[in-house]
Amino acid sequence: MKIYVDFRLPEDALSCLREETRAHELLFPPALSGTVLEPGGVDEGFLDAEIALGQPSPDAVAVAERLRWVHVSSSGITRYDTPAFRALAAEKGLAVTNSAHVYNEACAEHVLSFMLAQSRRLAEGLATPRFESGEAWLRHRGGCVPLRGQCVLIVGFGAIGERLAELLEPFDMKITGCRRMPRGDEPVRMVREAELPDALRGADHVVNILPDSPWTRGFFDEARLGLLKAGATFYNIGRGGTVNQEALLERFARDPGFHAWLDVTEPEPLPADHALWREPRCRITPHVAGGHRGEALTLVRHFSANLRRFECGGVLTDRVM
Repeated sequence: MKIYVDFRLPEDALSCLREETRAHELLFPPALSGTVLEPGGVDEGFLDAEIALGQPSPDAVAVAERLRWVHVSSSGITRYDTPAFRALAAEKGLAVTNSAHVYNEACAEHVLSFMLAQSRRLAEGLATPRFESGEAWLRHRGGCVPLRGQCVLIVGFGAIGERLAELLEPFDMKITGCRRMPRGDEPVRMVREAELPDALRGADHVVNILPDSPWTRGFFDEARLGLLKAGATFYNIGRGGTVNQEALLERFARDPGFHAWLDVTEPEPLPADHALWREPRCRITPHVAGGHRGEALTLVRHFSANLRRFECGGVLTDRVM
């Protein structure tokens, strides 16, 4: 089979890909994208491909008559998560997978690090390194709230949410997940969107892992953020566009105990003069939650394992269409 790859890989990952696909033919465009997030173009090689690895343009997919499987090189599938593309994939009998299990470990650990930092008030502690006993010191000590027994709601419960639930298991937390279409075999209690208001009211920690799509744009608006209990903590490692940031700022103004930890914003990078930078209870990392050493090699190995399944007609991991 001919496999089209539209992004640049470091040498170790490229060598691994060549070895894992030696029974097939690799095709590359004249100009490779420098990131797994940029969409590819249309060229003659793509029209010959049966498998695409990367971010092929939906327009290119539409005219590629031989294409049978698209493996998206990111966890998010924003450019493909449209009624038009889903109809196209169904019409062509096209399998579409993403790379959720490439990034789920790192993303789950990133959320856990946020939660532990919030629990132990690490940001405040590191900002005041001198030991000075007194009222402020006692308030800091008394403000550390153990995670054990607290309630966490994971919105957009998929591969990352499942791994986060596993990491939180030793803390004996009450974990609830929410997704559009629960499978029924999730390892935690699940709620649908209609049940979300009650779940938001009861959560000490709300973790947003929603992808960017027409359904999720501005999902966490003034109404939903307003349902959170006083002193709750909000985390976003999904997409910045799923949160109304003006509503987030209003929540800070209304609730002196509210905190937020964000790895994604809208736009990215967030302008230096944006009000969220000036909010002391908001901590922001620069969209690095999924990053890890050997990331490209992890991606190649994930694709290669799926290729073995595809060769024998098996069930593909991370299939989204």
